[in-house]
Amino acid sequence: MSKPQITAYIGIGSNLGDAEGHVLRALTELDQLPTTRVTGQSSLFRTAPIDSSGDDYINAVARVTTSLSAEELLQALLALEQTFGRERPYFNAPRTLDLDVLLYGDEIIATPTLSVPHPRMTARAFVLIPLLQIDPFIIIPGLGAAHQFVPAVADQAIRKIA
Repeated sequence: MSKPQITAYIGIGSNLGDAEGHVLRALTELDQLPTTRVTGQSSLFRTAPIDSSGDDYINAVARVTTSLSAEELLQALLALEQTFGRERPYFNAPRTLDLDVLLYGDEIIATPTLSVPHPRMTARAFVLIPLLQIDPFIIIPGLGAAHQFVPAVADQAIRKIA
């Protein structure tokens, strides 16, 4: 018997090397994960680093359907980051690729390795704007409609590039 398909949203970001190329390639790679298909993707957006340093980030959000568990999806994303040469020398260091599970169905998950909804997603324009581009009426489990958080991030510069 096959596992049920869950809709999840993945945050994608890069600010090292060919950041735009990394994000585009990551979208392709996400579609190649076991029992996972990309069913929607936002435009690419340029944003300044928040609580970090380095070049501007290129960000996007992907909607996927998957039969991977939330933890299996996280492990697949971490492995994908490694194939892009992700290093973690310090908290919020610049990165070749950052992949985050933003939402996993309507689940609220709090384990030592995974927090869903992503704990900072409502405070980041680079997450909210691409997420709302894919699904303008999306509800964040336990928090409500995503669009209600946009005024709080209105001072964060974000520019659509592709």
